[in-house]
Amino acid sequence: MNHTREPLVNLLLYHLLKSVVVSPLFRFHLQGQVYGEQHVPQEGPVVIVCNHASDYDPLILACCVNRPVAYMAKAELFNVPVLKELIQLYGAYPVKRASLDRKAIRVGQGMLSQGWAIGIFVQGTFTADGRITEPKLGAAFLAAKHQVPLLPVCLWGTQALMTGGHVLQDGKLNLKMPPSVPISVRIGQPLAPPSSVRKEELWNITQNCTTIINELHSLGR
Repeated sequence: MNHTREPLVNLLLYHLLKSVVVSPLFRFHLQGQVYGEQHVPQEGPVVIVCNHASDYDPLILACCVNRPVAYMAKAELFNVPVLKELIQLYGAYPVKRASLDRKAIRVGQGMLSQGWAIGIFVQGTFTADGRITEPKLGAAFLAAKHQVPLLPVCLWGTQALMTGGHVLQDGKLNLKMPPSVPISVRIGQPLAPPSSVRKEELWNITQNCTTIINELHSLGR
């Protein structure tokens, strides 16, 4: 059965955490600005395609699209008390980075069937300046497999947050406040999914998403 929304308990707890913690930090501490909020589908599954430059990107992205976003997160994070519960609230599920984790891929497909927004950092890892140089096809594959739209989103300035260190250091949660730096989030218009999982179609939509995100990044603050 297809669902139009993520589970109610996740939705309610997400908005509670967002209003009390994440949104105030984003708006005031990080001087955050958001453009294109009207482009975000507030119901139904969607694959959000984004650039990636810091550990804080998942929280920032979920805050700015105004709905929980499920991510593949490295399995080590689920060994840390408090952090584990926090990221699960936001829809995170573990992935083993050493190899292709087919179970994590199946979980992601299941969450789309449950009405979640799935967040995928299209390069799969940090880039030093936030620009995408080597996109991967996973987001396009999921969108094609489930025939759901892709939503390109650009995070600008988050690489500066890493001067405060990683969220997880030496197996422990780093509770240091990130530096107060200006952050911007630009949300593009939804794109139709590829009509099939043929590699050529996946590559074309992935390149389109990459071009849009990098062009949004070039707009700066």
